[in-house]
Amino acid sequence: MASCPDVIVVGAGIVGAACAYELAQQGADVLVLERAGVGGGVSAAGMGHLVVMDDSPAEFALSAWSRELWLDLAPRLGEREAFVRCGTLWVAADDEELALAQTRQQALVSQGVACSMLDAQQVREAEPALRRDLQGGMLIPDDGVVYAPAVAAWLLAQPVKGRLTCRPQTQVARVDRAGVVLADGETLAAGAVLIANGLQAAELLSGLPMQAKKGHLLITDRYPGTVRHQVLELGYIKSAHNATGTSVAFNVQPRPTGQLLIGSSRQFDSLDPAVEPAILARMLRRAAEYLPELPSLNAIRAWTGFRPATTDGLPLIGPAAQFADDASHPSTWLATGHEGLGVTTALATGKLIAAQMLGVPDILRIDASPYLPARFSTYAAAPATTRGASTGATHV
Repeated sequence: MASCPDVIVVGAGIVGAACAYELAQQGADVLVLERAGVGGGVSAAGMGHLVVMDDSPAEFALSAWSRELWLDLAPRLGEREAFVRCGTLWVAADDEELALAQTRQQALVSQGVACSMLDAQQVREAEPALRRDLQGGMLIPDDGVVYAPAVAAWLLAQPVKGRLTCRPQTQVARVDRAGVVLADGETLAAGAVLIANGLQAAELLSGLPMQAKKGHLLITDRYPGTVRHQVLELGYIKSAHNATGTSVAFNVQPRPTGQLLIGSSRQFDSLDPAVEPAILARMLRRAAEYLPELPSLNAIRAWTGFRPATTDGLPLIGPAAQFADDASHPSTWLATGHEGLGVTTALATGKLIAAQMLGVPDILRIDASPYLPARFSTYAAAPATTRGASTGATHV
């Protein structure tokens, strides 16, 4: 490794690893610094759901492009990375949700996304373990799941055109004009610094328009075939985008091991990582309304994580100039604030960062401007807004 890498990436979760890989693949000398282990933090806490979301045109563009990149990458991944193209089944409990599914299905199909409506009988055939009175659903067959921590490690181990080095167990204290200063006082010079460490980005740059959304997940023992798709209630769309309070919604994922991963919850009023029995119980009661046999299954473990959520629901991808002070590195960048879509959008985030930072716009497939941190320069103090109609995604 050169004494002064082209880029230091702070954070080796799935977003940081994807950005580092893409930068190095474009020929840059990249050093990744990770305070714990590769793929930890929110990457390890989430579901790894790869899903196209259409809350806004910008969210759709980023998630749809990134899912394409995941599908292209999938044949290269191994058993450890646990990629499964299981599809997403959104289920409707009433006529209002069914109408919402029809509207979303038509919009997705018009954008070239494979997506079909299922009637009540077809939902029962697709997922026999679900309750019998569901009105129908919407199936997106090309969605999938992946084990994000393993993919992060895989990306950092790939041969690249440039150079890619990772230093785990390395705590960054601050970013300065030369590069980064570590907690032990060591200073590492760099041509540019990319901050991609989720909520911890706020420790390095003040004023970031982000907040934590706490979530719970639970995993069961092995029950192969109980659920075949990632299944979510259409009511999840409302709960996922609440701007205050606590909400729960049914979300279940079949793991390649035969286990079931159950979610999900969202809280704005807690930074305590402890599992909260009352919230977990509420989440599981909701799940049991859709999956009646759930109470008879054996649970192995429950845990929590914190989604890094911006106040407008879109990630921060690009130069961080308006959040940096005179002591900061003159070339400081951000790749954070992905909330529950970090795994889904990681690969496209890497492309957006590399295209802008290295001046290679030919790798872009979408407009980068909706995700630029500079959008907050004129309304950084504006109140938070709720996102409109969906997400799902990478949960916890």
